[in-house]
Amino acid sequence: MSVVGIDMGTLNSVIAVARNRGVDVIANEVSNRATPSLVGFGPKSRYIGEAAKNQEISNLKNTVSSFVRLAGRAYNDPDVQVEQDFVSAPLVDINGQVGAEVTYLGKKEQFTATQITAMYLTRMRATASTELKLPVNDVVLSCPVWYTDAQRRALLDAASIAGLNCLRLINDNTAVALGYGITKLDLPTAEEKPKRVCFVNIGHSNYTATIVEFKKGELAVKSSAWDRHFGGRYIDKALVEHFAKEFDEKYKINVMENGKARFRLAAGVEKLKKVLSANNMAPINVESIMNDVDVRGMLKREELEELMKPLLERATTPIEQALAEAKLTVDDIDHVELVGGCTRVPALKARIQEFFNGKTLSFTLNADEAVARGCAFSCAILSPVFRVRDFSIHDMVNYPIEFTWEKSEDIPDEDTQLTVFNKGNVMPSTKILTFYRKNAFDLEAKYAKPEQLPGKANPWIGRFSVKGVKEDPKGDFMICKLKARLNIHGVLNVESGYFVEEVEVEEPIPEPEGEKKEGEMDVDKEPEAPKMRKVKKQQRKGDLPLSAGTASLDDETKALQAERENAMIMEDKLVQDTENEKNNLESMIYELKDKIIDQYKDFASDDEKSRLNAKLEQIEDWLYEDGEDASKALYVSKKEDIRSIAGPIIQRYNDKLQEEESKKREKWEKEAAAKQAEIERQKREAEAKKGDAPAPEDKDAEMADAETTKPDAVEES
Repeated sequence: MSVVGIDMGTLNSVIAVARNRGVDVIANEVSNRATPSLVGFGPKSRYIGEAAKNQEISNLKNTVSSFVRLAGRAYNDPDVQVEQDFVSAPLVDINGQVGAEVTYLGKKEQFTATQITAMYLTRMRATASTELKLPVNDVVLSCPVWYTDAQRRALLDAASIAGLNCLRLINDNTAVALGYGITKLDLPTAEEKPKRVCFVNIGHSNYTATIVEFKKGELAVKSSAWDRHFGGRYIDKALVEHFAKEFDEKYKINVMENGKARFRLAAGVEKLKKVLSANNMAPINVESIMNDVDVRGMLKREELEELMKPLLERATTPIEQALAEAKLTVDDIDHVELVGGCTRVPALKARIQEFFNGKTLSFTLNADEAVARGCAFSCAILSPVFRVRDFSIHDMVNYPIEFTWEKSEDIPDEDTQLTVFNKGNVMPSTKILTFYRKNAFDLEAKYAKPEQLPGKANPWIGRFSVKGVKEDPKGDFMICKLKARLNIHGVLNVESGYFVEEVEVEEPIPEPEGEKKEGEMDVDKEPEAPKMRKVKKQQRKGDLPLSAGTASLDDETKALQAERENAMIMEDKLVQDTENEKNNLESMIYELKDKIIDQYKDFASDDEKSRLNAKLEQIEDWLYEDGEDASKALYVSKKEDIRSIAGPIIQRYNDKLQEEESKKREKWEKEAAAKQAEIERQKREAEAKKGDAPAPEDKDAEMADAETTKPDAVEES
């Protein structure tokens, strides 16, 4: 059984696995520890991860990025329009959900962000399976802390379509905190003051600050605050706009009007930004950016900080909000831990350190891999395969959730609204709701404060219908109990319903033990019958059928999308196998052309050489003219045509090699046997000489002689 954690990032994703000796990060097919979060579509197959990155610039309109930020969002969400600035493929509305329109297999196709996320997860699953050499099913995925119920359901649906069982959807900073705390052996005990750590996570597009309290064997999230539009890509955008303006003045070209030119410039400024993290000045050079124009420029760190000024002005806002919600001050924080690639920017580090009154910032965790490692630890805790140190995770509710329902005609003064899960409540959490009804009824869950949601997300969570409700034989209400649970993923469900009846039961009245008076003797008494009282208690009498309507995909839709995903995987595999066969055919042609004039020349007649060379020339011409897009079967057939002529020649050559090898082996065996015989002979001679040697004299006599013949100097000493 595999134990895998995946950090689903906007720019890159990281896979970590738990092993007996700890947690390792898996490298992908090109030995990179982070895989680009990209899915591309081509005329023959899809390109995912590294393959998508390699073809991105030549296939911009059919390459989708930022799908993790798009999943579970409505097309009319303002945040989706922001994402279009960073996604080169056109975004479209697919039944209310945002998706992308691409050209795939020569025709226009539309895929939802959930489907594209599932496509990416299938590649991550394959990468992990290749490394572990066993099937990967169970996984823990990370997500931003600000994800709504709909976004979390979309990510779970994507995992299901990809054939993965998501054991837990964990907030990224909670995963970081778990990786930080589970290895610590010096955490305070339950009676001591907890250790408070502020985790600041600034990545490619998100900034999250989380206050966590640690005690031995547990962590508790006290507050989280975020800026959804803060990170490396916004620095890149400012740099692109700066250099686009400079190049317009200097070279008279408008980079912003050309998608490929803008992409080339974005790649250049990303490298420049990384250089400026360690140097005071950095150059930028982009060859043939557009219209065959090469551009170059230079930037100082001070100029970068001036371009970043709008970001730097709000660099500490999430930390301030997190401290305020936790009702703590800067002095209450014991450590400040920074993760995320953007925390390498010196100006950001300086602002954060200044906010904490010069407190030393900690970088004990790997900035790029901390989330994935925390996910792997979480998976190991949930998996029965590993024994992990006991460590409890108490996450928190970030958006208050309320239930509403229609007023019962029989209860005119009934409240029809109740906030069930308040912000700051521990998650996961279960609440029992009680209703008095004579008929079936519905209730609706939604976020109580829509203004706190990202963008203009729909506050609606789900509608739940309770059936099987009827009045009792006396015409009274049925007492209905509903179990509402905010589960380990942060997803809300009404998990079960049942009805109870109030029954009158007798129970003994507990009597306080009387104190024995001084001097009173112990006397055996007849036990008295206990005094009884009648009390009303609720007894569960039966279940109530429930039906739910939520943002999750229904089972039939998931099955259809999973089936389509498997078909696309097979199509990708066929294209890859066809490409491999084409490369094998090309290699065979060049290899035989060289060997027929070298290794194989003494094993083929002139006629065979002539026929083989003619066949190789014929197939080579076909390969570069008509065979560019041939089928896998045709490439295999061409290889067989070559083998029909080259096979006997190769066989003769191999037979000769085997014959020579046989002779070498025979010679070696004879030499080894002769050497062994010589060793045996020498051994026998040595034993014979030993038998003819004179017997040794008495040991005591030898010692006595030795004593009498000692020199005087030795004797004196």
